[in-house]
Amino acid sequence: MMSWGGPGFVIAIIALSMGAWVITTWIRAKHGYPLEDEWGGKTVHPRHNNADSQKLIADNRALSERLENAEDRLAVLERIVTDQGYLTSREIEALRDKTETK
Repeated sequence: MMSWGGPGFVIAIIALSMGAWVITTWIRAKHGYPLEDEWGGKTVHPRHNNADSQKLIADNRALSERLENAEDRLAVLERIVTDQGYLTSREIEALRDKTETK
């Protein structure tokens, strides 16, 4: 049995900590998150700091704007459709009134 204060326990804690750090760093690198360097700064993987990334960012921004515009237009169309029945019936009645008075 391992003693809580013995050197084996301390080495096991250090090994577990290092293993967790390696796994965390690997997951962050795999998914493109910036990695910390030995001075506490952030290091971005070169794959994520090139022209392709900038193009994707610009495309994403443009698509977001188009989606916002489409949502605005859809809201207007929904208002037209929901109000259309009431307005159409009023216009028909107004036309009937005009033809009856002539």
